[in-house]
Amino acid sequence: MNNQQSLVDYLVQHEPSFRKARLPALYSDFTTLRTLNPDGYQANISAWRSALAHLARSGLAPAPKGSTPNLLVLNSDESLLRALESKKYGRPLALGTVIREALASKDLVPLHDFLTSPTSIYYQPWLPSPWAVAGGVAGWALKQLGVADWLRGNGLPKGQYVVVANVQEAGKQFAATTASALTDSRFERTWSKAHFLHTYNEQVKLEQGSEGKLLSETDLDVLLVFLSRDKDLILYDGSTFKIKTPSDEQQSITPEDTTVASIKELISSLTHQTHALAGRITELDKAARQAVQSNNRIAALAALKQKKLAEQSLEGRYASLTQLEAVASQIQQASDSVAMMKIMETSSKVLESLNEQVGGVDRVENLTSKLREQMAEVDEVNTILAEAGTTAAGGLVDEEEIDEELEEMLAEQEKEKQAKEEKEEEERERDREREREQEREAEELRRRLEAIGGVPVVEPGTTAGSKREREMERLMKG
Repeated sequence: MNNQQSLVDYLVQHEPSFRKARLPALYSDFTTLRTLNPDGYQANISAWRSALAHLARSGLAPAPKGSTPNLLVLNSDESLLRALESKKYGRPLALGTVIREALASKDLVPLHDFLTSPTSIYYQPWLPSPWAVAGGVAGWALKQLGVADWLRGNGLPKGQYVVVANVQEAGKQFAATTASALTDSRFERTWSKAHFLHTYNEQVKLEQGSEGKLLSETDLDVLLVFLSRDKDLILYDGSTFKIKTPSDEQQSITPEDTTVASIKELISSLTHQTHALAGRITELDKAARQAVQSNNRIAALAALKQKKLAEQSLEGRYASLTQLEAVASQIQQASDSVAMMKIMETSSKVLESLNEQVGGVDRVENLTSKLREQMAEVDEVNTILAEAGTTAAGGLVDEEEIDEELEEMLAEQEKEKQAKEEKEEEERERDREREREQEREAEELRRRLEAIGGVPVVEPGTTAGSKREREMERLMKG
């Protein structure tokens, strides 16, 4: 949003429910529509809830004096009314009703209550007390009659309110950003609040095109409480938090976690300082060279002295950083050793339990011996049954008669085979006889042709030619 654009114009451009045609209704006091037109009333309430959440996560909602704009917390006071004021329609007259409705439905939660409540925002008691039921019914009746608004006034409720929809979106982005950490070591999953805010803030984008809109410290407090209490994704004690894994049995932040977070934060700070000092040394070296070129001895000496001091500081920072990284490496190794020991201890208990269920070597040997005995007995029974079946079958069937019948079937098959071969031989002999007869006829024809002698060339159709042709035709016919 540019400096010349009002919040109303911004909402008209970016919020679908804030069309220009709806502005008169949205800026009017539509409280009376609760009974006259409930659907219209709920539509206006819904439009304002969405608009307020949009303004907050875009970083455009007014912040308390002297504080950074919040993305997850809405500041409700006179400044909000002034920011939403329209030149044409004035201030939104029903904004107080919108805030109260959002508080009643828990779309907005007072900041103090959100941060200090021990119960989740999603908690709903199964059996409300009779007094709560009676109070709820009476409240509903007064609300429908408009008496409730009259009793508490139609002004804007003042305070800071957590926008639950924005917190939920930030929680999703946190889960997506840190998903890979679930497989990391304890060292990688533990953070101080300040370190995490500096490292991951720019990766949380609640609004498209919201570059430069970062979570405030208040936002981070709200987010971490939400992730710890309402989503059970992290352990958090107010200054240190650790991402939980499915196998993590730890229920609170330990002194070891706090130490790990402090070391990580200090390593990050020293790394940043070394980069800054290295850049400073480069600048001073360049300044000294420029002073030498311009024959400015005093400036060159000053730049070189500052460069020397910066190099000494850089050397000290690198020494501290190396030492801290060595400590961090040892902590990670120790943490891995602890995890390995826990796994070995668990595995030992599992194996012990399984061995107890097996019953030891003696029991296994006894069971194996009994199994072999039972298998041998089964084999013996099967052998006896097979012999009994063979004996019974032999008493019912004459083996000699079966053998004779088999011999007859084989002899018959042999006779059929010989008859078939003889028939095939006869057919082959007849074919050979036909071939010899054809050869004799061909030889006879050849001799007759030779007896006739040469044939003079005669034009077809002449008498001599016709006679010769008839003779040839007679000889060919045989």
